[in-house]
This record gives sequence, C-alpha cells and structure tokens, in this order.
Amino acid sequence: MANIQISLTCADYARVMPLATGDVKPEGIDLTLVHGTEGSWPMRAEMLRRALQDTTVQGGEASMAQHLYRLDRGDKSFIALPAFVLRNFTSRDIYVRKGSPLKGPNDLAGKRMGTYSWTASGSIWYRHFLRYLEVDPKSLEYCVGDVDAPSAGARDPALPEAVRTVPKGRSTSDLLLDGEVDFLYSPARPKRFDATNGPIVRLFSDVRSVDRDYFRRTGVFPPHHLIVLRREVWERDPSIARRLNDAFLRCNDAFHTAQRSFPYASPWLDSELEEARALMGEDSHPYGIEKNRKTVEAFCDQALQAGLVKRRIGVDEYFAEFLTS
Repeated sequence: MANIQISLTCADYARVMPLATGDVKPEGIDLTLVHGTEGSWPMRAEMLRRALQDTTVQGGEASMAQHLYRLDRGDKSFIALPAFVLRNFTSRDIYVRKGSPLKGPNDLAGKRMGTYSWTASGSIWYRHFLRYLEVDPKSLEYCVGDVDAPSAGARDPALPEAVRTVPKGRSTSDLLLDGEVDFLYSPARPKRFDATNGPIVRLFSDVRSVDRDYFRRTGVFPPHHLIVLRREVWERDPSIARRLNDAFLRCNDAFHTAQRSFPYASPWLDSELEEARALMGEDSHPYGIEKNRKTVEAFCDQALQAGLVKRRIGVDEYFAEFLTS
C-alpha cells in the first residue's frame, strides 16, 4: 500500500529539522515539511498563513490561541496535535527606555503598555506572567501595534474600546521613546534595543533568574505554537494524527540527543543543558497531552479571564479528535 502524501508548513526551528531532512519519518506517510529559512520572521508568518489558508498543504505550524478561538466559534475545520514546536519564556520580551523610572515588576501596575497583539498566544501568556509578577493586567492601559513597522492607522474592530491602536506612521517603539507608553511587551526584539547602550533595554537584566523562578512557582514553560491538521485529512484516516504526532515526538527526541552529543551551538551550551535538566527534568520541551495538561489548562484559563473566549474550553476538548484517533 502506498504511503500517504502529507505536506506541512513550519518555521525552520532546529528541533524540527530531523523531519525536514528525512532523518525522522512518520510511519506510512511521505512527509514534506515546507519551512522557512534563516530564522526569518516574515517567512515564519508566511508558514503560519499557509498552514491555514493554502489548500496545497494539509496543515502545519499554527497559533494555540487561534485554534482556541476557532473552537469557541464552533469551527472544527482543523484538529490540533500536541506537538508544541514553539515555546519560550516571556520575561525577555519586556522592554523599557534606558533610564526609565520603571526598575522592576513593582513599577508596572497602572502603566501604559505597548504590545504587538491583543489576542495572540504570546499575549495570553503575557497576562499569565504579569499575574505571576502580581500585576493585574486590568490595571494597565494598552496600545497595540507593530514594534518597529509604521502603523497604517486603522483601528482593529476586534479590539475592546479601552484598547487603542498605534497612530498612523508610528510604531510602539516610537511611542516608548517618546514617552507615550511606559513599556513594551513584544516577542520581536525592537531594532533600537541594545542591552548596554539602549535607547531601548530590557526591564529584567537577568531574565534567566526570573524565568527560573517563574517555572519553579508555576510549572509552566509557555507553548505558543503547535501543529494542526485539516479535518478532512484526519477524517479520511484518523490514525494520521497519531502517526504525525509520534514523528514530531521522535524528531524532538532526536534534536535533544544531538544537543547533548554535540553541545557546540553556543560557547556554554553544555552548561545550559545541564542547568535546564536540573530545573525542568530530562524533558524540558515536552510534547504530548499529559505532560502539558496543566500548562494548556492555564492557557485556556487566561483566555477566559481576558474575555477572549465566551466559554471555558479545556484540554480534552482542545485535543478531542487527537484523543479519539
């Protein structure tokens, strides 16, 4: 029997490269992993777009939040696999002006925050992190726009009335430097960021210690993106979901094995791997439902608290089709 032909899109994360190169293969599936290059943000955005909109592919990397919103609307056109290809802590994403009066988390309450999105997965985890810092997200004022690209000035009708958009021709970095917002929360590093000289610097000079404490206290290493599959593909053969997820799991394991065997990607990678293992265990970037149940439940809780969904959607509903595959 011939293998099933499947194409999925994904950014060029190192941990998915064993699938891209064919070193790891899904059982009974000829997988083509369409991927970006050189860590390009625009190409990653294109991979996310194509996963959902390009009918020549069967799925790929997608936002956790957008899948949650589809379920909230009753849209079940895609199923989610618990292959969390992108995770990151978010303390590194908080930026201030060099010399800002904001020196730490106690200074954030009631301030004006520039951010890239009101609804993205990252913005949901930002709320979770702010609560860990004992900053109520409802105490903040928000301005939404690109960190560097000039705004077109059009207001997003999906934004709450209390949330403004960046004025035409300006960016959130412009607003920060002009004193019109007090801090930025952005996954993309501002072009005018320089850890030493500024004019934009991080709020936390030692993000690693902040992230370690956040993980100890919450048990969360925030996942932002996972893999989705078109429902019609899954309906033709539900076992495809399990076979693809197993391949991503083996790919993840292969990446970790290579990191341990050849820890030369950065000067102190071996020490970093040992540190991560001591804090987070052997599987610091876990796939699968049970290893991530508490984390995904926290994600769903934050979305509900923010009013981004109308009802509570739990893990078992989020991955319902995968669980029955």
